[in-house]
Parts: sequence; C-alpha cells; structure tokens
Amino acid sequence: MDLVYNVVVIAHLLGMAALVGGWFAVMKAPRPTALMVWGARAQIVTGLILVGLAEGVDSLDKDPDHAKIGLKLLVALAAVAFAEIARGRSRRAGGDQVGLVSAAGWLGVLNVVIAAGWN
Repeated sequence: MDLVYNVVVIAHLLGMAALVGGWFAVMKAPRPTALMVWGARAQIVTGLILVGLAEGVDSLDKDPDHAKIGLKLLVALAAVAFAEIARGRSRRAGGDQVGLVSAAGWLGVLNVVIAAGWN
C-alpha cells in the first residue's frame, strides 16, 4: 500500500505544479488555461484519495490532522471554483479574467504554504 500512497502523493504534487506553474506561466497576462483547471481538479481528487488512504489503511501508519485537511480542502475548493469560473467565462464571453485567475493561483500557493508550514 505504500507504493499506491506514494504514487498518489506524486500525482498530488503534479496537480499542484500544474496549477501554480500554469499560473506562473501566464502571470504577466493572466488568462485561464486548461492546465490550471486540470491541476486544481487533480488536487481535489488526489487529496481526497490521500486522506482516505491515510484514514483507512492502518499499515501506512498515518495520523492526518483533520483541521489542516479541512482548511486545505476549503482552499482547494475555492481555487478550483475560481479556475473553473474563469475558464468558463473566458470561453463564453472572452475577455480578461485577471482577478479570478490570480485568485486561483494565489490560493494554490496558499495551499502549498499550509501544507509545508503547518506541522
């Protein structure tokens, strides 16, 4: 089970890299990209899988901090919402979605800070 858990951790980190890296790539002229949206989606799905594995598999010897997980989930849901709304509005009406794209990017960075800084 350790291998499965580690593969999901790698997918989780790749999702973060897609969201934050996608935002950094368009930072000068923020626009929603499919990379950001899929990265945010991957963060939600893989994060939920990681918590489920940590709670359900005793051999992993994980003890998740539910307050931290709850906060990270709230931030991730907001990030995916902003990314999805920006992408949808951009496809339908065109125009800049600078605020929404920047919010999604900053929320992705905030989630990294929470993950690394909360012990």
